Amino acid sequence: MKNRIAIAALSLSAVGFIGIISSEGYSPVAYVPIANDRPTLGFGSTFHENGAPVKIGDTTTPQKAMRKSLLHIGKDELNLRRCVTGNLSQQEYDILIDFAYWRGSGGACRSEVVANINKGDYVSACEAYLALDSRRAAKNDCAIRSNNCRGVWIRAQERYAKCMAAQ
Repeated sequence: MKNRIAIAALSLSAVGFIGIISSEGYSPVAYVPIANDRPTLGFGSTFHENGAPVKIGDTTTPQKAMRKSLLHIGKDELNLRRCVTGNLSQQEYDILIDFAYWRGSGGACRSEVVANINKGDYVSACEAYLALDSRRAAKNDCAIRSNNCRGVWIRAQERYAKCMAAQ
């Protein structure tokens, strides 16, 4: 059995944070990463600290972008503490935060990932990272290379592999 504890006792590790910002990449100017997606700035931020949506042409610095990401993650952690009742290891928690950073904490809370964690079915939780909602972006199947959103699918596979390694 893995060393799992209540998520109230966990917070995103430095390794988890570096993983998120490394996977997201950095952009000093807002752009649309996938057709019909929201404009993205810094390390994958789609909203500013005040809740306003990022707009094309908005700019940031690496320091501001890191602060914005940490604020976003802090909100995700609070929301996940309300919906996740199952225990997690640090590695599983970091993966869940990465998923919530991409999907939004509301989407993560409604996901099969969280439903399976709450049932104590950790392998099914890992498998849920590969679920249909993790394959789609802008109504495209991201497993298909020509849809130009392959990174979404690759990231889902990475979450799955890391999750299974944590079992």
